Formats: sequence, C-alpha cells, structure tokens
Amino acid sequence: MGNVTSNVAAKLAFFPPDPPTYKVCGEENGKLVMPGVTADKNMDVNLIDTKGGNKIVATFWRHPFARFTLLYSHANAADIGQMHELFYELRAHLRVNIMSYDYSGYGASSGKPTELNTYYDIEAVYNCLQKEYGVKQEDLILYGQSVGSGPTLHLAARLPKLRGVVLHSAILSGIRVLYPVKMTFWFDIFKNIDKIRRVTSPVLVMHGTNDETVDWSHGKRLWELSKEKYEPLWVKGGGHCNLESYPEYIQHLNQFINAMEMNSIRRSKQLTPNPSITEPKHDKCLRFKKRVAALKKGCCIVPKNRSS
Repeated sequence: MGNVTSNVAAKLAFFPPDPPTYKVCGEENGKLVMPGVTADKNMDVNLIDTKGGNKIVATFWRHPFARFTLLYSHANAADIGQMHELFYELRAHLRVNIMSYDYSGYGASSGKPTELNTYYDIEAVYNCLQKEYGVKQEDLILYGQSVGSGPTLHLAARLPKLRGVVLHSAILSGIRVLYPVKMTFWFDIFKNIDKIRRVTSPVLVMHGTNDETVDWSHGKRLWELSKEKYEPLWVKGGGHCNLESYPEYIQHLNQFINAMEMNSIRRSKQLTPNPSITEPKHDKCLRFKKRVAALKKGCCIVPKNRSS
C-alpha cells in the first residue's frame, strides 16, 4: 500500500530540475558554500540527515534584526538554487530569517522525492533550526507554496505554539488537484484538507483567482477550515506562478508578519508580572522587485507537457 501511494505521489507531485541549478562545495575549514553566493549575503549552507536516511541541503538566510524565522517549503518543479533572489528580497522586506531547503531528490539533496520523505525532510530542518540556531516554536512561521503546503501543514499540525502559517497557492490534496472529489481516498497524497483542521496557529492563505493549475477553490476551502483565520489574500487575476509579482503580495505578507509580532508582544505582556513601579513605555519600503521570472518554470504541479 505504501509503495502504491509513493508511486502516485511521484507521478503527480515531483519534478525536480534536472540537472540541479546549484552545487554545494566544502572549503578547507569544513564550511559548506554554494558557488556564486558571496559571503556578504549572510547565508549558511547546511547538510542535514533525515529520518529517511537522506542528506538534504538547507540554507539559512540570516537577518541581523530578525523578528521571526520563516521556514520556506518550495513548489514541486524548483530547487533552492533558483530562489536566491526571492529569499534575499523577502528577508529584507519582512525583516526575518529564512530557512529554505530542498526535498530529498531535489538539488544537491540525496534520495528520492516521496510524500513521506518530504515529511522527514521538514522535520529534520525544524530540528536543525532548534539545535543549531536556537529557534523556538513561538518565533517560527511556516511557509508552504503549492506542493510545499503538504510538509508545511504536516509540521504545523504538530506544533501547538507555532507563531503562524502561510499557505501560498496551496492544495487541498493531490487527487483534488486533478478531480473535484468530495471524499478523501486512502491513496491520496498531501491530505491538507484533513491536517488544516489540526493547526492551532494563525493561518494566512494567498491564492490567485485565475490559478489554472490549482483552482482558487483549494485556497478558499483551506481558509474556511482554518481554526485561526487571518484575512486571506485573493489576488485578482493572479495565476499559480506569479503572485510575487503583484504589489499586494509583499504588502499583505508584511501586514501578517506585523500582526504576528503584535501577538507576540501582547503575549509577552500577559506573561510578565506587573512591576511595582510604573515604567515608561517604549514604542518599538523597500520596493519589492519583480523577481519571479526564474520561478515560473518551477511551480506547476503537473506540467502540461507531461503525461501522468
């Protein structure tokens, strides 16, 4: 049964770029680097062992004054080598650290892409964030694009103190991308329609109204099923691969991060005892460039020129 499910997943979901768009090299001091990414970008390269026995590549884009850390799970036909400029821009505009990673079998990560391996992958990356970077649940926002919504909701359903979740052109499930079925079959993959109900943190859903790959109805239903709903972003005329090119994308995302920061401040005040002496209160854009051309090749769930 497990093998059948894996085969369905492979046919529907996984199209890693071949050849990969980047390489990982080791320096004499043992530090891992990506050729072409200079030191001033302030990006760490990690090679992480997963429960599935694979070694996956993860990059940590550090912001000196980060409010939160964004764990980014990308779409199904891209690898992280294509997304450097996007991460660089998001880090600057949102003032967050960004941890991105390649699924098993993608980029320079070993193994084969399967649904189960994507779950092992994101769990391993989360463990790395905890152990190597000291990131707590309360300071973490999970971001899943398209198929990346699968591992994102898998992890989000297990982290009750998570700061927030962003679902970008997300899917209800694998089969539902192809057929508007009303029930969930045992052989379906990425059953987000079930997992979203177990997520207790605030959820932002973003979807294009003209998405021809994953119908807008997927995003609307995921938002309806969310326990902690944040105002969704329905990008009028937006497709599956171009939401980043709309100005409202970065504006709404920044508003969400700001709201999560305010939630964090309010929670800290609730947990802090009132001082005996009244203390004084202290109050605590860049243009978002259109850098989606390189990504348009990497976000379609089932490329039209492929047969399933």
